[in-house]
Amino acid sequence: MKKTALTIEIVLLFAIQTMAQPSAGFVPLFNGNSLNLWEVKAKPEDIKQNFWKVENNVIVVNSIGNKNHDYVWLMTKKEYDNFELKLKFAAFQSSSGNSGIQIRSRYDEKNFWLDGPQIDIHPPLPWRTGFMWDETRGVHRWIYPDIPKGEWVNKEMRKKEVPMKYSDQKETWNDLRIVASGNSIKAWLNEVLITDFDSAEILNDEFHKNREVGKKGHICLQLHTGDELFMKYKDIFIKEL
Repeated sequence: MKKTALTIEIVLLFAIQTMAQPSAGFVPLFNGNSLNLWEVKAKPEDIKQNFWKVENNVIVVNSIGNKNHDYVWLMTKKEYDNFELKLKFAAFQSSSGNSGIQIRSRYDEKNFWLDGPQIDIHPPLPWRTGFMWDETRGVHRWIYPDIPKGEWVNKEMRKKEVPMKYSDQKETWNDLRIVASGNSIKAWLNEVLITDFDSAEILNDEFHKNREVGKKGHICLQLHTGDELFMKYKDIFIKEL
C-alpha cells in the first residue's frame, strides 16, 4: 500500500511539474489529470463513445476511424463573459477533421445544439484557423471575416503568413489566445493577430438574444459532426476581466 501511494504521489508531482504555470491573474481550466472543470455535451450515444480523454497529462480528442457521430463538445461547467483565454493545441496534417474554441455559448439539452461564436481550428486548411464562425441557429455563417450567409472564406482573406505548426513528425504546440471584452473579440495564433472583431451589431441581434449567447456563456472545445479528428490540448488558462 505504501509503495502504491508513493507511486501515485510521484505521478501527480510529475504532472504538476510538466504543466505550464499560470501568469498573474490566470487560473487553470485543466489540471493535467482530470476533466473535473468540464463536461461532455452531445447526444447520449455520442457521449458513450468517449471521444474526449486525458492521456499523458493532455486533453486528447480522437475520432479517427469513426465518422458515425454528431457534434461532441467539451464544455466548461462555468460561464464567462469578459475574459482572456490562453491554451496550446497540437495539430496533425494526417487528421482531416475540424475543431474550434466556442466562446460565450450555450448548449440546448433538448435539441443537442450549441449556440454561439467559435474561433475555428482547421488543420487541413491552416489559413482558416483563428477566423470566427457563428454556430447560432438562424445565423450559421462566418462573422470574421464578415461575409454573407452561404458564402465561404478563402485563403485570400488571410492577410498574414499562416503560423500553424504541425506535430506529425515531432510534437510541437500552437499557442492560441482569445480576448473577449465587451463587444471586442480578438484571437491570436502563435502571437499573430488573426481576428479583431467588433460584435456590437452582430452578436446583439434577435438570434443571439433569443439564445442568450454572444455576451456570456460557456467555453467549449469542438469535435465537428462526422469528422475524423485527432488533436491535443494543454496549458489552458483563463483570466476574468
